[in-house]
Formats: sequence, structure tokens, C-alpha cells
Amino acid sequence: MPTPQPKPVICAKSTAQPSGPHTRSRQLMLLFLLFLALTAAAAALLTAFLDPLQFYHKSSWYTPLFSEEERYQNPGLAKNYNYDNIIIGTSMTENFLPAQVNQSIGGTTLKLSMEGSTVDEHYKIAKLALETGKVKQVIWGLDYFSLKLETETAAADFPDYLYDNKLWNDYRYWFNSSVYRQFALSIKSMFEGTAGKELELLNNWNEEVSFGKKHVAEAYLQVSDNELYFGVNEEGTDQLKEHFNTYILPLLEAYPEVKFHFYYPPYSVMRQVAWYNDNPVRFANQLVMRKWMYEQFSRYDNVSLYDFQSASGWTYNLDLYKDLSHHSGEVNSRIAEAIGIRDSDYLVTDDNIDRFNGVLEAQAGSAAIDTSGYVYTCSVIIDGHKLAFTSRLIQGNQELWLSAKEIAAALGAEVTWDAVSKTVSVSDQQHTVVFTLGSKSALADGISLPLEAAPLLAGGKALIPLSFTAGILGWNLSYAKDGTEIHYILTLD
Repeated sequence: MPTPQPKPVICAKSTAQPSGPHTRSRQLMLLFLLFLALTAAAAALLTAFLDPLQFYHKSSWYTPLFSEEERYQNPGLAKNYNYDNIIIGTSMTENFLPAQVNQSIGGTTLKLSMEGSTVDEHYKIAKLALETGKVKQVIWGLDYFSLKLETETAAADFPDYLYDNKLWNDYRYWFNSSVYRQFALSIKSMFEGTAGKELELLNNWNEEVSFGKKHVAEAYLQVSDNELYFGVNEEGTDQLKEHFNTYILPLLEAYPEVKFHFYYPPYSVMRQVAWYNDNPVRFANQLVMRKWMYEQFSRYDNVSLYDFQSASGWTYNLDLYKDLSHHSGEVNSRIAEAIGIRDSDYLVTDDNIDRFNGVLEAQAGSAAIDTSGYVYTCSVIIDGHKLAFTSRLIQGNQELWLSAKEIAAALGAEVTWDAVSKTVSVSDQQHTVVFTLGSKSALADGISLPLEAAPLLAGGKALIPLSFTAGILGWNLSYAKDGTEIHYILTLD
């Protein structure tokens, strides 16, 4: 028999590919991305659970500290707290006490003020609150300068994602480290037993600053140069009207069942004087807008407007102010009371809007302050004619200091200014008086005479004493004083 031959072994070709480095890299990358996604989801869920700004829910298992970053804290308050009324506005509205407002207008009040805010920001927080369906009344402090919008840079910093009710862009809240710092502060305060401010006093600065006429006097003497700058960069009223129509009127129309109480905040009278003197464009625009805005409001049955800017019982009492604009909580309480009773002394109507504007303009054109902060109403009558002057200051024994240029024009004299020696000369055909800024003496026809105070520069204007100058130039001066009203009467022999 033939010897059997062994069968050849046939090896099948393997189709399996070896596990190369690229495959392992992809797997690791997928695992890493999955880890990142799970970590991000966990962080987002943790933030939503802790929710130190109470943006998603009112906390029940720990007591969160309220953040004083109003633009970040207010959305959570508006969405998750109980209230019937809201307060909208700038720092001028921060000293309202919600409990006092409740007594004045009824219901439960939530303050949603924002320091330094503009009308587009007011719109965003008011709209967010109104969309909850809780709001029955709105108190809205309408500052003239809040109608000017923020710069693009400042607007870009505003947390719009907290106001737009879009969940997908809340990631800026979920992954914001400041949120966890706020949570840590809350836990720390719980363990230490130190509570933060309650809603009643949140962002209320009434007890944190000093009020008084001396602060206002100092601010007034320093403000002129700033106002000169703003005066050449003032928006026109067309822009302001557009902002009003964009950010205020739509809310009035969308919520006709809500009562809107707008008011013009009472700055000190010296703020109005500063605008009148050194930024007349802003002052004139303010008067135009005050009337124009009332005309728009008057078309709506759910809107009332109150004007406190010419309330001399408040605005002339500089002890109520910390600077030219910001008043104490005492004034906020009076405002709430006036709104609560619809006080006819302040409620704007067709019959009194022009009078309110006229009174404010007269106050801005006649109020003068002394270096201690007392305010007087002054008038200057020359040869039987009452004249208006811009910059006014009382120094010494109730001596009125006015612009050298304006005094010279009123007395029929000429004025010259020497920037090198910082002297200002006023002369007519017979006499010359020379003042040096900062010096308590003047040269009258070459003779040195003492002054009660030194001439100074304010808003680019050299201020000199009226009666002293007039006396050197041959005018007679008499005073007529009635309380805080002083009338300076000049006549020629």
C-alpha cells in the first residue's frame, strides 16, 4: 500500500485589525469627552440645587445671603418671591423701605432697584417681574439721566441670560465661580450665626453714609467742570424719546391692569442750579422731557405721574442729602406717602405741568448756596430791571459772588482776564477794579482793599463780589431780605 501523504495545512487569512495607537486615542478621547459632559452636567445640577441667587427656586434647606450685586440678585427675587408691588429705578429708589410702601399703597412690596441703572435695564427687570403675573402696582423712579443708555462696554457686562427665560444659555450661571463663593458665604454665615441683610434693608444705604449741607456745598463747588464736559456730549431729546418709546410704553400697553406710579426724583436744588449754570443743554432737555413724558403718560388710565423736583420744602433742605442728588430714606418715605394718597401737590395734571416746569426753572435760576450749605433765593435788580445770572455763590456777610463777565455786562463795564497772573479786571470809563484768584484783596483804582473772601474759578467762570464791584464803579447797593430770600438792588446816583 502506498504510504499516505500528510494533508497540507491551509491557514485562513485573518480579517481582524490589530488595535493600533489611533484607535486607543479615539477611545480615550470619547471617554474624556463623556467625563467632561458628565462633570458639566453634575456641576450644572449642583448649581441649580444650591442656587445661591435663588434663580430657580426659593431656598428651603439653608439660608442664602442676598447678593448686593443687584443685576444678578434681582432676577431670582422677581421670579421666586411673593409680592404685589415692585419698585424700579436707580440708587434714588434704594432707600425705600418696603414695609412703609406697603402701608402707603397696600399689598406686599419688592424692591428691584439697580444702582446706576438705565432705562433698558429697568425694562428688563420690570418685564421679568410683570411676566410672573404677580404685579399689581409699580413705583418707578424716572431719572432724566436714566434715559441715556449705557455704553456698549457696560451693556455687554449686563447678565441678560438671567432675564431672558432661556434655559439653554444659563450655563453662564451654572459655571460661574462667584456663585460658589456666594454659597460659601451663606454657609459661613449660618455656622457663625451672622445674618446678612433682609429684603427690607437690602441695598438700602441710608445708614451707611453721612447726610448734611456741608457735603452738598463741597460737591457743588467741585461739580462745575464735570458738567461742562457732559454739556458737550449731551444726547438730543429725539434719542431720549426713542428710548422712552422702546423701554417704557410697551409695558404700559402690555399690562393695562397694572397701576404704574412714575415719579421724578427730587434732587437737591443745587443739582438743578449746577445744570442750569454749567450744562444748560441738559437742563433745557430735562424741561422738554418732563412735559413730553407726561403727555405720553396721560394717554393711559393705569398711569400716574408725580413731580417732586420742585418741592422746595425738601430740595432746599440740604441736610436731607449726601451729595447734589442722593437724598435720605426720609424723603423716600414722604414720596411713598404722597403716592399713597395721590397728593395733589405733586400729582401731575394738564393744569399744572407748565407750572411745575416754571417753578423748577425759577428755582434753578435764583437759588444760591453759601459755603456752609445754606440755600437762599436771590434776585438782582439793576435800575429797576430783574436780571438773571448763572453761577451764584454767597460768601462773607451775604455777599453775592457772580461771574465777572456777567457783572460787567450788567453794569455797563468791560472785563479782561489774564491767565498768567490769574487776574480779572472790571472797568468803566472812570474806575477799574482788579481781582486775583485766591487773594483776599483787590486793587480799586490802584488802591489795595480787603475782601471778605477770595475770588475763585467755578465752571470756567471767575466769580467776584457783586456789591464790592458795583460800589467801586459808582453804584449804590441796598438789600431787601425776607427769611431766606435776598434781593440785591443796585441804582446809580
